[in-house]
Amino acid sequence: MSMRRTISARHESWPLAQVFRISRGSKTAAEVLVVEVVQNGVRGWGEAVPYPRYNQSIESSLAEIDGIRHAVDEGASRRELIAMLEPGAARNALDCALWDLEAKMTGMPVWHLAGLDEPRNLVTAYTLSLDTPEAMEAAAASHAHRPLLKIKLDGEDVLDRLRAVRRGSPKARLVVDANEAWSAGLLQKIGSDLAALGVEMIEQPLPSDADGELAGLDCPVTLCADES
Repeated sequence: MSMRRTISARHESWPLAQVFRISRGSKTAAEVLVVEVVQNGVRGWGEAVPYPRYNQSIESSLAEIDGIRHAVDEGASRRELIAMLEPGAARNALDCALWDLEAKMTGMPVWHLAGLDEPRNLVTAYTLSLDTPEAMEAAAASHAHRPLLKIKLDGEDVLDRLRAVRRGSPKARLVVDANEAWSAGLLQKIGSDLAALGVEMIEQPLPSDADGELAGLDCPVTLCADES
């Protein structure tokens, strides 16, 4: 069977149901990189969202795909792809497309091909966008049936916003994502209040280059790295 493939990549823009805000800004649409790999009439498909935080854009991702197009067309493997592309949206989307292609050509699910256990249902966090306390309370109330909420915050009115969320959704488990917007001093000051509100985890409270300030900091809530 021929290994000759054809790869294509394109930009798709998907409007969001509402404005999505985090500490670094807001967006009204998801700008998506879509990659397709076709072999012997079978189409593998994958997508990813390039993030400016990591110096990625739709344009740069399309250029990365174009740069290794010939190698993929000639049958380059997923393992070879790791050496050709830096970690990021382009490699992610193309990797997914190649997994999808292999799954369809072999008739086997990706988890089986990867040597993993069969997937089971898991609880995922539903994200509430950064907004006024009133708007966040209303959003929390409309999603109060969800077991786990992830709350986007910046460094302003942190406790007011969280108290509003807790009023709107008194039973949900809560995690907070500050997207690098806090200081060690703020974290130290409000840590006990966050625990009292039932916050179970704080994601990336400090800027990624300031994580050293967390050493020895006494916080009653579990801390999680993301951007760092």
